[in-house]
Amino acid sequence: MTSAASFPAAPLPGAPLPAQAASPETAVDSQAPADGSTPRKKLFIRTWGCQMNVYDSGRMADVLAPLGYGPAETPEEADMVILNTCHIREKASEKVFSDLGRLRQMKEARAEAGQKMVLAVAGCVAQAEGKEITSRAPWVDIVLGPQTYHRLPEMVARAARAAGAQIDTDFPVEQKFDLLPQPRAEQGPIAFLTIQEGCDKFCSFCVVPYTRGAEFSRPVAAIVAEAKRLVAGGAREIALLGQNVNAWHGEAPDGTTWNLSRLLYELAEIEGLERLRYTTSHPRDMDDALIQAHGRIPQLMPFLHLPVQSGSDKVLAAMNRGHTAELFYRIADQLREARPDMALSSDFIVGHPGESAADHAATMALVEKVGFALAYSFKYSARPGTPAAGQPFQVAEAEKDARLQELQALLRQQQDEFNRACVGRECDILFTGPGRHPGQMAGRSPWLQPVHALGPATLAGRSARVKIAAAHPNSLSAILLDVKELAPA
Repeated sequence: MTSAASFPAAPLPGAPLPAQAASPETAVDSQAPADGSTPRKKLFIRTWGCQMNVYDSGRMADVLAPLGYGPAETPEEADMVILNTCHIREKASEKVFSDLGRLRQMKEARAEAGQKMVLAVAGCVAQAEGKEITSRAPWVDIVLGPQTYHRLPEMVARAARAAGAQIDTDFPVEQKFDLLPQPRAEQGPIAFLTIQEGCDKFCSFCVVPYTRGAEFSRPVAAIVAEAKRLVAGGAREIALLGQNVNAWHGEAPDGTTWNLSRLLYELAEIEGLERLRYTTSHPRDMDDALIQAHGRIPQLMPFLHLPVQSGSDKVLAAMNRGHTAELFYRIADQLREARPDMALSSDFIVGHPGESAADHAATMALVEKVGFALAYSFKYSARPGTPAAGQPFQVAEAEKDARLQELQALLRQQQDEFNRACVGRECDILFTGPGRHPGQMAGRSPWLQPVHALGPATLAGRSARVKIAAAHPNSLSAILLDVKELAPA
C-alpha cells in the first residue's frame, strides 16, 4: 500500500488484504498504563497496508501501554515511533526509507532538546529487509517482524540499555497470541479480529509466505472469547482477518477441528453481534459448507472479497494460484444461488510475466461475466525472492499501463452500475459516526458502501433502516426510515 495511516483510524472491514485504501492519519489510541496512571510517554504508529497490519498496530499499542505509552498526535512529539510496513506494493521499501529520512531529522531535533525518540520498523518490510534497514538507516533502534511484536517490550528495554539496533525477525515456536495482553475492547461499532495468519500458497508474485510465515489458525476458544469482549465493548460488526482467512482450521474445546463455516455459526450466536464479515479469502478454500453459510447465517453480510488475479488459466498456472477461471465462475454462481443479493469484490494483476494479449482478454471476459461491485487492480511488479521476479517474458511497462487502464475502466463502470442499482432499495445501515456535513451521520451498507444520511448523533453505533436516495462516485446518500433498538450487549 502506498499511503500511510496511523492506528486506530482503520478502514472499515470487508476491504481486501492487501489492497484497501488507507485512512486519515491519527494518533495511536492505546490504553492507559496497567496501574491506571496517566501515560508518561507518547507513542505514534504509522501503518501501511492491510487490515491485518491495522490490527497488529493496535496490538503493539496494547503491548506498550503497560510501559506507560499513551497516544501522540504527531511523530514530532512522540517518545516512540513505529512504522508498521507492508511489502505488497511497488517500491514499498523505498517509501519506508524515505519516511525514515524524515524521522531521522525529528529524532536528532529531540536529541538536541535532551529528549529521546525510539524508532522502530515493524511488519513485512522489516521481516524481508531487516539487515538492509539497519545498514541504510542506522538511526533505527528496533526492527521486528510480524510474528514477534509480542516481544516489543523486551526489545524496547534492550534498546534503552545497549547501543545499536535490536533486530528480531524470527518465526518463533511459541504462538504470539498466547503471549499478548487482551486486546482493547473499546473499538467502536466495527471491530477486527485476527483468526489466521501466514500463507502456504506461494503464489509466484507474492512475498507473504516469506514475511508472514506458514499458515497458523487460532483456536476456537480464544477467538470466541475475544469476539465476546469486543461486543461487550460496543462492537456490532466483526470482521475476521487472515491472509487466507477461509483456510482457517482451529482447534475446538472438545479437541476436534472446526472450519470457518462452523466458526461463523458459533460467532453468530453471540448476543448483540449484528454483522459478520471475513477477509481475505482464496478460491481454493471456498468449500460448499462455507458457501451455504452465506445463505443460512443472517449476520453474515452479502459481500465477499475473493481475489481471482487473472481470467486466464495459463496465467493462473504461472501464478501458482491452484485454481482455474472455471472454478471461480462456479463459486460465484453458487454464492449468488445461496445468497441472491451477494456482491463480489476481487483483486487483479495485469502484466504477469508471460501474459499475452489473449490472456488479458480472458481477464476482461471474466470481469464481464462475473460482475463486481468493487475491485482492486494493479500492474505486476517484481518482488525480490519471488519466483515470478526471475521469469522470462516480462511484459513491457507501456503494455501493462494500457491493460490496466482498460481493466480499471470496466471495473469502475461495474462499480458505478452496482451503486446506481441500489437507489430506491431499503436496507439496514450500521452508523459509525458523524458525516462530513452538519447533521449528517455516516455508516456502511451490507455491501460495504459508505452511506450518509441526515440523522441524530445518537445513531452512532446503531443500525437503522434507510432508503437509498442517490448514488455518488464514492458513496450513497440515504433517507432515514427507522432506528432499530440496540440489542443488549
